Amino acid sequence: MTGRTKEETEGLTLLGSKKNVYKSDYAPEVLETFVNKHPENDYFVRFNCPEFTSLCPITGQPDFATIYISYVPGERMVESKSLKLYLFSFRNHGDFHEDCVNVIMKDLIKLMDPKYIEVWGRFTPRGGISIDPYCNYGRPGTRWEEVAWDRLSHHDLTPVNGQTRAEW
Repeated sequence: MTGRTKEETEGLTLLGSKKNVYKSDYAPEVLETFVNKHPENDYFVRFNCPEFTSLCPITGQPDFATIYISYVPGERMVESKSLKLYLFSFRNHGDFHEDCVNVIMKDLIKLMDPKYIEVWGRFTPRGGISIDPYCNYGRPGTRWEEVAWDRLSHHDLTPVNGQTRAEW
């Protein structure tokens, strides 16, 4: 297997750069993609982001979460360093948990038009309650649209290896 061609990685500016800019607020413009070398294959790519932070839009208090992003790529894939910088940009951004996961999903759909994607936020408790929002999307008119409905309607609430919340 050979590496990526210059055409396949054209437009990637963050990978390998030592001049990272950490945006202080929500910055979808930092997201970058590269060509999927296997668009004919259906396969999952999963990111586990255990250091996600955002701010409560009312109190300004920090919220901490693990964000799980799983997707079946189409023609383009998200570049992981740009995803890290993008997720970091929520650090000073005020939004409710449910909004954060939906915004992340919508930004990634707009960026790469995946066949399927799901985003799950496992937020740590604050005030004695935790919130774990989940959202997903399947490309309309494809079998992935059906997969999205099936996963949503049979949602098991256990994002970590089938464990229950008590086992996390």
